[in-house]
Amino acid sequence: MTAQIRLGADIGGTFTDIALETPQGLYSTKVLTSYAAPEQAILDGIDVVLAETGLAYGDLEILIHGTTLATNALIERRGARTAFVTTEGFRDVIEMRTESRFDQYDLNMQLPPPLVPREDRFTVAGRIGAQGQELAPLDEAALHLLADRIAAGGFGAVAIGFIHSYMNPAHERRAREILAAKVAVPISISSEVSPQMREFERFNTVCANAYVRPQMADYLGRLQVRLKEKGAGCPVYMIHSGGGLITVETAAEFPVRLIESGPAGGAIFAADVARRFGLAKVVSYDMGGTTAKICLIEDFAPKTARTFEVARSTRFAKGSGMPISIPVIEMIEIGAGGGSIAWVDAMGRIQTGPESAASEPGPACYQRGGERPAITDADLVLGKIDPDNFAGGAIRLSPAAAETAILRGVGDRLGLDATAAAFGICEVVDENMANAARVHAVENGKNISDNLMVAFGGAAPLHAARLCEKLGIDRCLIPAGAGVGSAIGFLKAPFGYEALASRVTRLSAFVPGEINALLAELKATAEGFVQAGTGGAVQREITAYMRYVGQGWEIPVSLPDRPFASADGAALRESFRANYARFFGRAIDGLDGLEIEIVTFSVKAQDHRPLPDRVELTLGRTEAGASLSRPVFDPARGEALPSTIVERSDLARGARLSGPAVVVERETATVVTSPFDVVMQDDGSLLLIRKGVRA
Repeated sequence: MTAQIRLGADIGGTFTDIALETPQGLYSTKVLTSYAAPEQAILDGIDVVLAETGLAYGDLEILIHGTTLATNALIERRGARTAFVTTEGFRDVIEMRTESRFDQYDLNMQLPPPLVPREDRFTVAGRIGAQGQELAPLDEAALHLLADRIAAGGFGAVAIGFIHSYMNPAHERRAREILAAKVAVPISISSEVSPQMREFERFNTVCANAYVRPQMADYLGRLQVRLKEKGAGCPVYMIHSGGGLITVETAAEFPVRLIESGPAGGAIFAADVARRFGLAKVVSYDMGGTTAKICLIEDFAPKTARTFEVARSTRFAKGSGMPISIPVIEMIEIGAGGGSIAWVDAMGRIQTGPESAASEPGPACYQRGGERPAITDADLVLGKIDPDNFAGGAIRLSPAAAETAILRGVGDRLGLDATAAAFGICEVVDENMANAARVHAVENGKNISDNLMVAFGGAAPLHAARLCEKLGIDRCLIPAGAGVGSAIGFLKAPFGYEALASRVTRLSAFVPGEINALLAELKATAEGFVQAGTGGAVQREITAYMRYVGQGWEIPVSLPDRPFASADGAALRESFRANYARFFGRAIDGLDGLEIEIVTFSVKAQDHRPLPDRVELTLGRTEAGASLSRPVFDPARGEALPSTIVERSDLARGARLSGPAVVVERETATVVTSPFDVVMQDDGSLLLIRKGVRA
């Protein structure tokens, strides 16, 4: 039986979003995130939506949660003191990184320091070979001595990463057994956290998991206790970076899987919108209080990857951050949220982010102690936001405080008045986001203007029309509940898990029995996590990551979900060549002896979810009118224009309103610039459509 009363809770850097789904409809709210006790913001938000519905905590049937706490702990280095135990000779892998440099000629390059300093990294003799064979036995006597040293060292967590353990985890498991007998802290092993080849990424990932594990386990424990004290008896699930749901117990053991949990919910939300409207090419734009995220969605599914980076030292520069090798929805993220700080650099250029005012103290206009200008301050000065109706009137904004901060931080330095400085701030942040979207599309071989945009998050609807202008996008959907889009996305996420294992296998030496045995293990692992949360039917997706021998990286190739036979080697070769041609224009031909190999196998399992009801886009059946108006700065015209102000709930289905206009609601506001009109869709979404576009 499907739960009828479901709640999604998303902790962001500035706001905590709550979405409650009931048979009577969807109820939502935003509350400021509490850094000292993040669970308190969730409870405060739940109190608000329950009061609106007349329900109690005991009526909740399921709670789905995503959080940025693991991400913030890595970025801000607020995790546990971690001991890293590795193979003799590999102590410095996480500090030496790889030979790749994101800027070949920068002699002063700054990279994130390793999570575990050298004095807390320990080695032990023993060696597993690249084919999984034991080349040297594990030095258990040395491990017993090391266990005593770690126990006395005041460590909060232990990470174990041995060379080639993805092929044979026996040494890692035995090392954990020996250490656990004397060390009373969580122990993470790389063969469970990230069983993939490439030791730098794998070692860094297991260190990250151990680093945040005590903090996340403590937080999740407090949340469950507080919920029970309030009378909630429902199960709590977490959304992981790959977009599926896992149990709290799994999340506490593998918290590194939660690093991109909030953004993953947003991508699922946008994918659901795409499927509902039958849109094959969509770019999702999620802008909250701290960051903005952009994701390409093709054929109703977000693009995924097996690795990503956090805490980049140089914006947009791949290789400048901390690699995490786990399944993840692939997106590009920049420090451009409503709370991002605006400043002027040494060359007199306006810059925004990545530093954020967050919720404490927040932008200057919040009147909570913030004095530096933020993007929200600029939006307020430009008239995009009603100071008396922000967050449904829960936070009263001060235009005077916003103007003062903008003049002090930007205007006075550049000789600009408050309006011109605010316009400059918004143009810079919008151009940064446009550049990020272009880069992301080009890296994936796509043209960004071919997509329809789906915009959500508290700040995205304020900037979406201008972003579409810059990107040449003609249509943009602002779904119902856009202000809490990620939390709604949690409610649409399947119970899902992706299990991976690296096994380098040349097609010339393809042995079906070995592959079938490995895939059987992966299927059991993935389905085990899914069945811990649901008893429904499970769907599987099998993928091989393949390359020509000698290449550095792989491409994904879908595999049939059935046992393999000897004849399948040739079929795999042709599937790889077809996918290679799709990625790079053509397969490589004419080279004698050029072999193809499989590097990693993946099994993704998830429960079956019904398809959403189909909705057809409408370009408008009636003209909407409104009596309210206020001046709003229009970037296309470079001046403030009288703009129609209308409540979203007052727009009839099929009504079309000509820009400039602002459509207001409790969690956000949609700014319709002069080149656009807005049309209310039959499902409650808003369609921004460029004037003159008829299809």
